Amino acid sequence: MDRLDVLSVVSEIFPLVKTGGLADVAGALPFALAPLGVRVRTLIPGYPPVLAAIEKASVARALPDWYGGPARLLRTTIAGLELYVLDAPHLYNRAGGPYVGPDGRDFPDNAKRFAALCRMGASIGQGLAPRYRPQVIHTHDWQAGLTAAFLHFDGGPRPPVVATIHNLAFQGQFGRELLASLGLPPKAFSPDGVEYYGDIGFLKAAVRLADRVTTVSPTYAAEICTAEGGMGLQGLLRGRSDKLVGILNGIDTAVWDPAADPLIAQPFGPDSLAARPANKTFLQARFDLTPDPDAPLFGVVSRLSWQKGLDLLLEALPTLLQEGGQLALLGSGDAAMEAGFAWAAEAHPGRVGCVFSYDEALAHEIQAGSDCIVVPSRFEPCGLTQLCALRYGAVPLVARVGGLADTVIDATPMALASGAATGVQFAPVALPMLERAIRRTAALYRDKPAWRRMQANGMAADVSWNDPARLYAALFAELAGR
Repeated sequence: MDRLDVLSVVSEIFPLVKTGGLADVAGALPFALAPLGVRVRTLIPGYPPVLAAIEKASVARALPDWYGGPARLLRTTIAGLELYVLDAPHLYNRAGGPYVGPDGRDFPDNAKRFAALCRMGASIGQGLAPRYRPQVIHTHDWQAGLTAAFLHFDGGPRPPVVATIHNLAFQGQFGRELLASLGLPPKAFSPDGVEYYGDIGFLKAAVRLADRVTTVSPTYAAEICTAEGGMGLQGLLRGRSDKLVGILNGIDTAVWDPAADPLIAQPFGPDSLAARPANKTFLQARFDLTPDPDAPLFGVVSRLSWQKGLDLLLEALPTLLQEGGQLALLGSGDAAMEAGFAWAAEAHPGRVGCVFSYDEALAHEIQAGSDCIVVPSRFEPCGLTQLCALRYGAVPLVARVGGLADTVIDATPMALASGAATGVQFAPVALPMLERAIRRTAALYRDKPAWRRMQANGMAADVSWNDPARLYAALFAELAGR
């Protein structure tokens, strides 16, 4: 089969720059698509860590004035990823993260910074880069959302656009007065364009103008078409439901492989689960927890936010401790939640341990050493944490929402009897139901044969990109007329 060229436009990519699961997806999907005849080149901003990682690059285009300053479009390969890098120092060469400064506040020019990325994505689609014209453009989240708008309002031949929503909560809304400075024509500011409740909506533009809209799980695709889950876009999404599809994310099973993970204390696999407890012992020491092999150890790797439901877990801690449990938490975010968990760690030494940051190695250690990974999200488009947990034999305790509902089989009596269960679900997302789920999990942990079956089931589940990549490849091929 002839190769199909896809340009991915994204604001972060693992292993170069990462704030969440978006980067993991952007970094893993090109490798999963390659065996299927799909070649992905990824356009990313030239943040300092990206430029520092470049060993060799060619200048595809010199741009004397790109959104207020000189820029270059670089072509390079890093960590096996084929990249276009928009090297625009006036937009991206600054301290802080991709979106926020050292003070924790959004950069005030984020609209311009990501409009510049989108304009470049559209221009590459129209032939700006020498000897390259993608047959499909794949955009990710609001930061790449205007790509479809530029192509639409430019007119003329263009490649089709697939817009993937990773989290509808972040939509990229900016004042209408920025329209001209973002490079958009006056006619773009309409309900059929970028206008969104009187402002400019980056993600709204993608939903309205992309040829296909995907999101990262089938259940989330249904949820965002409702008033409860649509966050203002439910009407538009319902109107385009024939163009909307949910495709589950996967994880990079080479990076997340307990049998060959250099970041954990003791490698193990489905046939060597007896080696796994060494990781629990290591994790208890790492978090200053009592070295108790019989205590169910609950792990958390998450942003501390309302969306993630960690305020409910904080309220449910008395129940967790009454059940003899321990908690190892890695995450940062809401200051009040951080303070609450810090107080809990002080009040319950040896039972609760917290690290308020993000540490990739420690995330692997928590997956390998926890008995259970807790994901009590109020909404969760897909979630990668529970997929890693399944692979590492850490039984997931999850809210029955979005991708969590699609990937974890609840330990109901019937699922236990048939040997199909992989974890514990609860709904609705409220304190009494979470407390009940913690008690169920603790009871299952004490039933060692049932627990081992759930671990084995989870480790046998296919959480790779194999099936999702086939669905993406089929979608791209359809749009490219294959």
